[in-house]
Amino acid sequence: MTVQDPPTRPAAEAPVPVPPAIPDAAGAVRTGAITLVRHGEPALSRKCLITARQYGDWWAKYEVGGLRAGQTPPPELLAAVEGAGAIYASTRPRAMETATAASGARDVRVDALFIEAPLPPPSLPDFIKLSPKWWGVVARIWWHWSDRHHQQETRAEAEVRAEQAAQVLIERAASGQDVLVFAHGYFNHMVGRRLKADGWRLVHDQGFKYWSQRRYQRA
Repeated sequence: MTVQDPPTRPAAEAPVPVPPAIPDAAGAVRTGAITLVRHGEPALSRKCLITARQYGDWWAKYEVGGLRAGQTPPPELLAAVEGAGAIYASTRPRAMETATAASGARDVRVDALFIEAPLPPPSLPDFIKLSPKWWGVVARIWWHWSDRHHQQETRAEAEVRAEQAAQVLIERAASGQDVLVFAHGYFNHMVGRRLKADGWRLVHDQGFKYWSQRRYQRA
């Protein structure tokens, strides 16, 4: 694994040299597919009721935690990894462990460009208690529609990062390699929107469950 240290706020890193495009027998250059994969199930339990303030602490632990033990990558994902010419992963442990489980000894470029968009909870009274799953929904809506981000990455900044991530993947796919990324549910959604805006088509959709993949091809 090639690991890049994450900056304080995610930003585009030095570009990775892209191999020259290899034409087929007819002289045409094939554009590779781009597959966005969500990580496996994290070890940190969501089976609890907590306050908004406690959710901030819970999310901090989630961000540095790994996967629940005993999981096996699905066969379809293993097949996608085998066919990929370039593999990327977020710097978060849950994404890196997913990449290791599915990719084995393959070279994986680990880049902070692909980390999850933040989930700062709103300031709500402590008598309101929800599970981390529902706090995630509330925090995502709050982050998406308001400008209250607790000094973390804003929605506008995350959208810029998603466009940067999409361009990194498009450039790599332009060489003819299939590209695969191990990252996170919402940020994968944001990157997927940028790919569609740039003329890519969603051709295989497993949703956003753990270990799921969404594959895009140039339209």
